[in-house]
Amino acid sequence: MLKEGDPAPAFRLAADDGREISLADLRGKHVALYFYPKANTPGCTTEALEFRDMKQDFDKLNAIILGCSADSVESQAKFKVKQKLNFPLLSDPDFMVIEPYGARRMKSFLGKSYLGIVRSTVLIGPDGKVERIWSTAKSRGHAAEVVEALKSFQ
Repeated sequence: MLKEGDPAPAFRLAADDGREISLADLRGKHVALYFYPKANTPGCTTEALEFRDMKQDFDKLNAIILGCSADSVESQAKFKVKQKLNFPLLSDPDFMVIEPYGARRMKSFLGKSYLGIVRSTVLIGPDGKVERIWSTAKSRGHAAEVVEALKSFQ
């Protein structure tokens, strides 16, 4: 289980525009890596729009926003265009990042349990270490929580 202070698991994933993004390339910046269940669903859209609208706050704090789900690159690209998102969305259909970051866990819906992606966020410091973990996050108001945490690390 990933804990605050641990080295963040390395990753390299395709983004919505087809280019690869790796954690190693982002050293020296904070990275707000947020996981969401599925593009174009109401809660995920609300969360993405809040991150979009607060991007200037993240920029001022030397922080990169990365959204990540198991959606295909094509689905991520459509979601990004439709919602006018201004940060990369990572495609992880094989759970290569979602699993090590602890975002794929047992969930329940209508009394049935299933393995799914839990809305969660990991804040990674410029040194590549985990600074804060939100093991569950609400879609509304979460981007502001991340900005407040970033301010505490400045």
